[in-house]
Order: sequence, then structure tokens, then C-alpha cells
Amino acid sequence: MDRMSSSGLGVVAGAELTEVVRRAGADHVEPTIAGNLAVRDGTGWRRNEVYAGQRFPSFAVLVPGDLPLLNTELGTVRSYFASVLPIVRSVAEPGATIVFGSGTARNAPDGMAGDDALRRFAEVVRTARDVAAENDLLIAAEPLSRSETNVLHTVEETVAFLDAHDLAGVGVVADLFHIRNEGESFDVLRRHGDRIGHVHLSDPDRRPPGTVDDVWREFLAALHDGGHRGAVSLECRWAPDADTAEAEIRSALERVRSVAAAARTATA
Repeated sequence: MDRMSSSGLGVVAGAELTEVVRRAGADHVEPTIAGNLAVRDGTGWRRNEVYAGQRFPSFAVLVPGDLPLLNTELGTVRSYFASVLPIVRSVAEPGATIVFGSGTARNAPDGMAGDDALRRFAEVVRTARDVAAENDLLIAAEPLSRSETNVLHTVEETVAFLDAHDLAGVGVVADLFHIRNEGESFDVLRRHGDRIGHVHLSDPDRRPPGTVDDVWREFLAALHDGGHRGAVSLECRWAPDADTAEAEIRSALERVRSVAAAARTATA
């Protein structure tokens, strides 16, 4: 059995890199939503028509940083999801996954108790889940580093949060960048592999996998051991020059795929 297998290898990208990612040979592109796929139109949102006629299996950056989810009236939050998720649906494959990271937006304000913050975030996630379901989309909650948010930092904590608040149908994002920042053991991926709804891959400082070290190999192996067979997206910083970025993306994709090929050969 290939311990690195998945259903596809993609790249998180804004509109400016979409064609670059495709030329580099990715299986899919993972567009960001707020301020990219969905752009402001007065007080509302409209689709960036660069994406018209395309279809994508996953999306990132659901909520803009200037929408404080934990202290904005819940009806306003629902209105945001009701405006933006149909835009996502218009370019999504059926059942596409939306990564709910959005660390700035989900920060608990000063003075809000931890339990209150979690209860309120549960209401927000439930709202996002339900509006997403109406649009044939899935939500996956992403644990983020403490430097990015003060709510939900580890896979273990996020699984417990979803269970405690009866948020069935919401997956968990396993992002190597955040897992390493928080010092979380890869054993959590083996224990909760059935809960992983999406995967983001990078080296430290969001460098492409294989440019800093080989920890990403252990990460993918642990995911596979836990039963995960879903898609993986590279979420990395690329060079600002398109030609250089294309070469970097192609090289990173080849490195990850070569490890998968070697694993297939070794276990054949």
C-alpha cells in the first residue's frame, strides 16, 4: 500500500497564480475566497469573473479579517455566508470542501472568556456548515497557530470542540505548518484520521515541501496510517515572478509525487 497516496495534489492560489499552478502540473487549484473569488461590491459581494466557467474541489480563506465573527451579530454573520457561499457553489465541484481558517476573523476579543468564545465560535461554524450544506459544500475547521488566532490551535483540540458542540459533518484540517508550530505529535493523525477533512502541506515559514527538511514525509505517512485518502494542497509562499513561481511549484509537486512513487515501488 502506498503510504503517501491521496486523491490529488493541488496548490492554494489566488487568481494571479491559477494558470501558473495549472501549467506546473497540479491536479487541482484551491482558490482563496475572501477578496479573491468573492470580491467586494459596495456593501455586498460578487464573483470575480476570472473564475467563470471553472470548477474547483476545495477553497481556502473563507472570511475576511474585518468581519469579527465572535462579536458580530449572528444574523450578520449568516448574511455573509448566505452571500458568499452561493458564489463558491457557482465554481465548485459537488461536495467541495471549504477550509475554515480565517484566524483574524475568529479571534476572541479582549475580555471574552475562553468557554464563551468556543460557544460562540460553535454557533458560527454551525451556521457556516448549514449554509454550506444548502449549497452542496462542506466545511472543514482548521486549527491555527497561536500567532494567528486565540481560538483552536491543535487537531486534538478541534476534534474535541466539534464533538462537544455536536458539529457533525464538519471535518478537521491537518496543516503541517500549524501542527509543527504547536508541537503536536503526528500520532494525532493516526488516532483521528477519519476526522481529517482536508490537508495543507508546507515546510516551515510556508516554504515548499522539501526545501527545508523532510518532516513532510513523516506527516503524510502518519495521515495515511490514520486512513486519510483525501486530497492534499500545498499552501506555500512562492516567488513573485510567475516563471520562477511555476518552476518552484513544479519542483515541489515532483518532490511530493516522487516520494509517493517510491513508496509504491517499495511496497509492490
